[in-house]
Amino acid sequence: MAAPAQPKKIVAPTVSQINAEFVTQLACKYWAPHIKKKSPFDIKVIEEIYEKEIVKSRFAIRKIMLLEFSQYLENYLWMNYSPEVSSKAYLMSICCMVNEKFRENVPAWETFKKKPEHFPFFFKCILKAALAETDGDFSLHEQTVLLLFLDHCFNSLEVDLIRSQVQQLISLPMWMGLQPARLDLELKKTPKLRKFWNLIKKNDEKMDPEAREQAYQERRFLSQLIQKFISVLKSIPLSEAVTMDKVHYCERFIELMIDLEALLPTRRWFNTILDDSHLLVHCYLSSLVHREEDGHLFSQLLDMLKFYTGFEINDQTGNALTENEMTTIHYDRITSLQRAAFAHFPELYDFALSNVAEVDARDSLVKFFGPLSSNTLHQVASYLCLLPTLPKNEDTTFDKEFLLELLVSRHERRISQIQQLNQMPLYPTEKIIWDENIVPTEYYSGEGCLALPKLNLQFLTLHDYLLRNFNLFRLESTYEIRQDIEDSVSRMKPWQSEYGGVVFGGWARMAQPIVAFTVVEVAKPNIGENWPTRVRADVTINLNVRDHIKDEWEGLRKHDVCFLITVRPTKPYGTKFDRRRPFIEQVGLVYVRGCEIQGMLDDKGRVIEDGPEPRPNLRGESRTFRVFLDPNQYQQDMTNTIQNGAEDVYDTFNVIMRRKPKENNFKAVLETIRNLMNTDCVVPDWLHDIILGYGDPSSAHYSKMPNQIATLDFNDTFLSIEHLKASFPGHNVKVTVNDPALQIPPFRITFPVRSGKGKKRKDADGEEDDTEEAKTLIVEPHVIPNRGPYPYNQPKRNTIQFTHTQIEAIRAGMQPGLTMVVGPPGTGKTDVAVQIISNIYHNFPEQRTLIVTHSNQALNQLFEKIMALDIDERHLLRLGHGEEELETEKDFSRYGRVNYVLARRIELLEEVKRLQKSLGVPGDASYTCETAGYFFLYQVMSRWEEYISKVKNTGSTLPDAAEVATFFPFHEYFANAPQPIFKGRSYEEDMEIAEGCFRHIKKIFTQLEEFRASELLRSGLDRSKYLLVKEAKIIAMTCTHAALKRHDLVKLGFKYDNILMEEAAQILEIETFIPLLLQNPQDGFSRLKRWIMIGDHHQLPPVIKNMAFQKYSNMEQSLFTRFVRVGVPTVDLDAQGRARASLCNLYNWRYKNLGNLPHVQLLPEFSTANAGLLYDFQLINVEDFQGVGESEPNPYFYQNLGEAEYVVALFMYMCLLGYPADKISILTTYNGQKHLIRDIINRRCGNNPLIGRPNKVTTVDRFQGQQNDYILLSLVRTRAVGHLRDVRRLVVAMSRARLGLYIFARVSLFQNCFELTPAFSQLTARPLHLHIIPTEPFPTSRKNGERPPHEVQVIKNMPQMANFVYNMYMHLIQTTHHYNQTFLQLPPAMVEEGEEVQSQETEMEAEEETMAAQANVIPSPPEASLSQEIPAPQPESSSQTEAASSEMEDISALQDTATAAEPVSAAAEATTLEDAASVPAKTQ
Repeated sequence: MAAPAQPKKIVAPTVSQINAEFVTQLACKYWAPHIKKKSPFDIKVIEEIYEKEIVKSRFAIRKIMLLEFSQYLENYLWMNYSPEVSSKAYLMSICCMVNEKFRENVPAWETFKKKPEHFPFFFKCILKAALAETDGDFSLHEQTVLLLFLDHCFNSLEVDLIRSQVQQLISLPMWMGLQPARLDLELKKTPKLRKFWNLIKKNDEKMDPEAREQAYQERRFLSQLIQKFISVLKSIPLSEAVTMDKVHYCERFIELMIDLEALLPTRRWFNTILDDSHLLVHCYLSSLVHREEDGHLFSQLLDMLKFYTGFEINDQTGNALTENEMTTIHYDRITSLQRAAFAHFPELYDFALSNVAEVDARDSLVKFFGPLSSNTLHQVASYLCLLPTLPKNEDTTFDKEFLLELLVSRHERRISQIQQLNQMPLYPTEKIIWDENIVPTEYYSGEGCLALPKLNLQFLTLHDYLLRNFNLFRLESTYEIRQDIEDSVSRMKPWQSEYGGVVFGGWARMAQPIVAFTVVEVAKPNIGENWPTRVRADVTINLNVRDHIKDEWEGLRKHDVCFLITVRPTKPYGTKFDRRRPFIEQVGLVYVRGCEIQGMLDDKGRVIEDGPEPRPNLRGESRTFRVFLDPNQYQQDMTNTIQNGAEDVYDTFNVIMRRKPKENNFKAVLETIRNLMNTDCVVPDWLHDIILGYGDPSSAHYSKMPNQIATLDFNDTFLSIEHLKASFPGHNVKVTVNDPALQIPPFRITFPVRSGKGKKRKDADGEEDDTEEAKTLIVEPHVIPNRGPYPYNQPKRNTIQFTHTQIEAIRAGMQPGLTMVVGPPGTGKTDVAVQIISNIYHNFPEQRTLIVTHSNQALNQLFEKIMALDIDERHLLRLGHGEEELETEKDFSRYGRVNYVLARRIELLEEVKRLQKSLGVPGDASYTCETAGYFFLYQVMSRWEEYISKVKNTGSTLPDAAEVATFFPFHEYFANAPQPIFKGRSYEEDMEIAEGCFRHIKKIFTQLEEFRASELLRSGLDRSKYLLVKEAKIIAMTCTHAALKRHDLVKLGFKYDNILMEEAAQILEIETFIPLLLQNPQDGFSRLKRWIMIGDHHQLPPVIKNMAFQKYSNMEQSLFTRFVRVGVPTVDLDAQGRARASLCNLYNWRYKNLGNLPHVQLLPEFSTANAGLLYDFQLINVEDFQGVGESEPNPYFYQNLGEAEYVVALFMYMCLLGYPADKISILTTYNGQKHLIRDIINRRCGNNPLIGRPNKVTTVDRFQGQQNDYILLSLVRTRAVGHLRDVRRLVVAMSRARLGLYIFARVSLFQNCFELTPAFSQLTARPLHLHIIPTEPFPTSRKNGERPPHEVQVIKNMPQMANFVYNMYMHLIQTTHHYNQTFLQLPPAMVEEGEEVQSQETEMEAEEETMAAQANVIPSPPEASLSQEIPAPQPESSSQTEAASSEMEDISALQDTATAAEPVSAAAEATTLEDAASVPAKTQ
């Protein structure tokens, strides 16, 4: 297998290069945003740039990047575009800029929306240019650029401006391009279409000739484009040299066809045009397919196009076709061919009279039609309306090969998509793992197209939706597997031994050489399948490794996935491995196969099962594992061995590799998706179209649901009636009671429910009924019944005063339907989620709610808040491995809940025993839950009923209040409650107390009845399953756990009615979808009633490690983001309470009117200034340090030493002023910088009690969802903006700080970036040098924004800051030391005489040492001072002195680490293979 060539990385230009560029000079003259006096528009500039910069460099990405980044499109091209100045260079320049924006993944159409009037003319020019002759004005390379532009247009149908232009190309009138006979056949199939067609004709006749001609050109555009492509394709020879321009044009064209076929709105009429052009037949017979190197990607794209042209969907209705319907279509085609053959072609009688199954295989069709002449074949095709009729006495112009392929490919039997999927191996093999077109390397530049599915807004059917996600998920896992294999195998250093075998010169933690491998079982296939039901093998390895690694291997669990690898190295012993050269040829890798562990074998050859009992101790170092192989893969390999004489793969394995358990769940997720595709996955009707991206996006909003609920109990949501009224602005609130004293929460609210499906009622005049009635809310306060006399009986209450948008989110979440809540940073998303859960729990006690989040951390935060509300903890359950981190004493895992139930049962039976004793009933009623039930029925209920008959209000006069207490039968039982139980003030009050007491008793027996099952079920597993399926009402898990365990949950009969998803914008599309289907449908319908998604699509998306899947396939788009793009209504929370208002302004421009909660202005912590710093946020410019800006020791592992030192210096300065170190976090945008800063902190202030360590040093991406008071942020890059250009990352970075944000960056680079302007214009409005107030200690009383009474010092650069902090530190040491000498002398009476003298002597010595050290250390010039190691402070007692003096001695040795200007990170200094491999490949 040929190793792929290593792709080149695009090197971004440096700022100095940018400034020296011709483009930049022009930009500064004509369009740069920061230039005040600009020269007038000149069309020659555009011509010159296009010719000199773009065409001359052959469309080099570097040049186009520069132009796009300089805002060429926004400030020059489109702003000045009009039909008068339109030219080839102008059109091409605009297309290049738009394509570049798509490549960079930044919004492309905003500029056009602002000035849309000339877009129709521009678009028509593009269409004309795309069809121009290639030897004319437009070269093939330029037309490839145009094709890419058109593809972007077809994929942007959600933009009104684009849709209005594209629609004319893909609507029904495009059938003008069909040949007449075919058009007639298609119109016959659907009578309704004939009417439309006649209507189109009539309208055409009314048009004036010029407009009609223009319309005809647009309708025929795609047909003509296909013909143009076929002519280019035919011009490619089989073996002679070919220009790559032609190949790239063909690839881009097929990509465009795939995208048109994969979207229903574009496919609906286009599929027939494509079929009529016989494009696929032309392609499969072309020379390009047979050119091995050049045609590889083209062939893969062609297979994708073939898949989509034959997709199982009705193009007109958009309904998915079942297997039976597909079979019927196939049979109809064959029988119509047989009828034509019988009627007109005597030589085909045998074919016409055969049964279908006999003739629909490819070989049979070739046998029957192969001998016919070309003319006869043409006539057969024309009878089927595939080709125009052949005139008499004329020969056909088509060659025989084409005609035969046309008939055969159209009528051969196709294997169904689901069969193909079921026969597909789930593990990747070496053929896929190193195929650059399918799994590109990390250096994907975004230039070429790839044979990958794309996730856009819409999908054809649920099958298509699942299949695209299945393929992408499989390939993303494959990319990670490739990295693991390359890492492990290269560490093992396989070399060729002298005798031609393999010798391993190294070792790897995650891989071991295989000693023996044998296949031990191949089970028989199931009926109707041709692959074995299971294949098992034994793998023996020798674990002569360290104990902890041996434990890891022995700890491999059932279902863990490993990889079996064959290497046959050709390099002699001792050859060095070079990471930059292709991996496969260096190690001689031949095969890779996946397997799944069943278990380790014991001495007797039996599998050791996982379980509570301890594992047996095995002697020696040889271990054998039994593994399951993939039956599909095994069948394919064996067929290949038998039919083609290939070698048996399973005799060759010599390495087994394991993976980290957290990253190794891909097979379970893929199996889950495949199982979903094999079952009738029933999505609720109200969600089906929205998930596919069609229909009315607001159709699942509660206001349009037919089962909307009129009256809802808001429980403790509102704190008062005033809060309630403020929560519904514009509504008229009617309270059912007039007495203000009774208008207290909880409230039930009756809403005006609109009749019909969300349509407002219309009155007689047809006017909308928007009267008072439609705006009136009826509010009924109600009293929660007394729950008992004990303090713990009182319900827990919500204390948060929700805003009116939060209330709207809570209301929507309680109603049936789809609720989407957009929660900007600090707007209380979690509080809203918890209140929705609580309200559903109280309104619908019989319903079960599933909570799904992205991370365990978010799930734990939710759980901690749920426990603070009035929810019985026996109804809570937490699945997965994250419950260990829950910061509560209670265990909510399955076994934790089982233990809780058992313990609670014993507690309650004790209570029954006490009650029995208090009533004086003999016997043992508290033995089991069952006996307790009988006791309640016969002893407790009888007494209560007797009591009620005595004190019941019978007549007109109220019974005496004293009687309520006198006759009460449970006085003795409640003797331990706060006394007196009965107040004696009124009959009603005492009666309510008595009923509360009885409710308390009744609840004991109700719970025991529920716990009865745990008496009957004996094993912990059965009990936990019962809890999951029956008892728990609120079940929480991560999306990964849901995907892994779906099969088990469905098998158990798990049921739920509502789903709430937190962090929904961070969850992969498919991992959001799977939780909807964790239960079997009831009678063919899903019982799901509510789906609440809470997230923020303006923050970071799911992490996709491979750039190609992230950008090209759009795999990072979450379902939440897609719904927002489609137009599903959202509730946008609009008041933040996390950050100062000034900090909020840095990111609130990204949201719909995001404001501040009142406390952000009122609380002292927000109104007080940051001590020692003039500003609450500042952007600090950092120039090159010793001539170096950013460096990149490994791919995407960026570092910037100057910024790292500056950040740490500011951190130390803040700590020296008195800021608590744990209130400061240091963030950066790259992993490399994170490691560098951590190293510097360890060296500067690691264990120094005066400074301490920051709360966290991590990347912006990792810190999403967290916050701190003060954030120091390093942006690292000095050459190109990099991935901060993704505004979502900027929003996360700006929104982590509550009180202070200090950003270190190269200002000249970031201020030019168009996408970042709203934030950076505010940042650059303040001085770009750090302003500090060294004499102002923390905390300060100065108000934010006030001029300080102390002197402000301006820090110009990093060496100055480092020097300043060093001097400040030394000064602090000295003052502390003198203070200790003066005030902290111990009284002589308290110590022995010798001790006192000794301690003073030690202090004197330490002081002398300190002075000597200072004399050596304090530097004169600030440049040299950069990284002086700071000594520990002088100790406050003699016991610490020794440690201090030893640190003091280190000062002079550590004086000047900065002079080398080398990043100090251990990761950056990775020199050996072992080291380099441990460095993360890139940040995410």
